[in-house]
Amino acid sequence: MSKLNKQLVDQLIKDCKTPEDFFGENGLIKSFVKTVMESALNAELTTHLGYEKHDTTGYNSGNSRNGTTPKILKGEFGEVELEVPRDRNGSYAPQVLPKHQTRFEGFDEKILSLYARGMTTRDIQAQLQDLYGVEVSHTLISNVTDAVLDEVKTWQSRSLDSIYPIVYLDAIVIKVKDNKQVVNKAIYLALGVNLEGHKELLGMWVSPNEGAKFWLNVLTELKNRGVQDILFACVDGLSGFVEAIETVYPRTTTQLCIVHVIRNSLRYVGYKERKTVIEDLKTIYEASTIDEAEVALHSFAAKWDK
Repeated sequence: MSKLNKQLVDQLIKDCKTPEDFFGENGLIKSFVKTVMESALNAELTTHLGYEKHDTTGYNSGNSRNGTTPKILKGEFGEVELEVPRDRNGSYAPQVLPKHQTRFEGFDEKILSLYARGMTTRDIQAQLQDLYGVEVSHTLISNVTDAVLDEVKTWQSRSLDSIYPIVYLDAIVIKVKDNKQVVNKAIYLALGVNLEGHKELLGMWVSPNEGAKFWLNVLTELKNRGVQDILFACVDGLSGFVEAIETVYPRTTTQLCIVHVIRNSLRYVGYKERKTVIEDLKTIYEASTIDEAEVALHSFAAKWDK
């Protein structure tokens, strides 16, 4: 698409002196949206009918223009009243602004963004009114958020592959708004690597804190959703975690996170020597082969066993 002609833009804005002239009820932005949208809709109808407006080609063609229908379009610019053209046979289906759509794509994301920040339906309604001058009903906001919640539930319960070569299991603690208070919550994450080598987020769960008992519930759910075997489970050093994995997947090899292994081993090292010990440990876990790692381990032991 070609850029707007600069002279045309200059002509449009030359009489705009205040923000109201640009963004007001009768400002340039709303007028521009209205003109562009209605022009696009009329062009679509022309393509659908196969002839221009007032063209004699359309006589006795079996279908013709049949006036317009008013429609309110909502967006970041506020509300704009459009005149949507229609055909006599009712076969014209707009593509620029599909039937029953009253909001520009992206407006729902604004609602969801506010909802994700813990705002109530009434708060969202007031915020959209203040920011964009758009009156949005409680029903609309609820419909948008409920639709997403339905998709989330479907995603959470979807079937999974029967085998994952690698699954990373970890929890992060984040602050969330709960009952009008900001509290810490543990977000449990299961990230799998499938047989094609692609990473896949298997699920997310929320709990007040991290514990092996909750991980047991997570692993049981994964099995119920179709995961019959995990070759390697990569986890941290949480007490009871390995036992929870063995309960559900007894044949799975558990690999502890190297960061946690090093962190735990440094408890036995004096503060002044930690930096040197870490550098020597790298020669072990960054080795290319098992043989190189064993040589590095013996060298490490010879230096530090004392």
